[in-house]
Amino acid sequence: MRTILLNHSLITSLIATVLAQFVKVPIHYIAKGDWDWRKLLASGGMPSSHSATVSCLAASLGITHGFESPIFGIAAILGLIVMYDAAGIRRHAGETAMALNRLEAEFDKHIEEEYKGKTRLDFTRRHKRLKEMLGHQPAEVVAGAVFGVVVALVFQRFWY
Repeated sequence: MRTILLNHSLITSLIATVLAQFVKVPIHYIAKGDWDWRKLLASGGMPSSHSATVSCLAASLGITHGFESPIFGIAAILGLIVMYDAAGIRRHAGETAMALNRLEAEFDKHIEEEYKGKTRLDFTRRHKRLKEMLGHQPAEVVAGAVFGVVVALVFQRFWY
């Protein structure tokens, strides 16, 4: 019988989260040509760390407790909900933020051109733009899910 040190599934899932966030930096470098270390703490991007976390958790629980166990079923369903949300609602919220930021910039430009900066129009500007990278493209979610399962399999192989 296998012994589980501490909470194998929890620790493995947290490690998958950290690794997925770390991998975003070199992937961004390959895609854009610059090292953006803010990606370590940012949401969005390739791969989805949310997807990596929940898929690693489900896979780890399946490996540890059996894929027919209720605990695996709960983790798998909750993981699917998280991944659907990341590619759906959160991504659309990010697209809405992009549209609002663009609209505000166009409005600022129009006011500046039309009134040469002198107007009675009371327009309160936000100090910072809305965050646009909230969700994920479907490919980022799938990549995160695969990444999480791979982490679970690797740790299962070497943990015991």
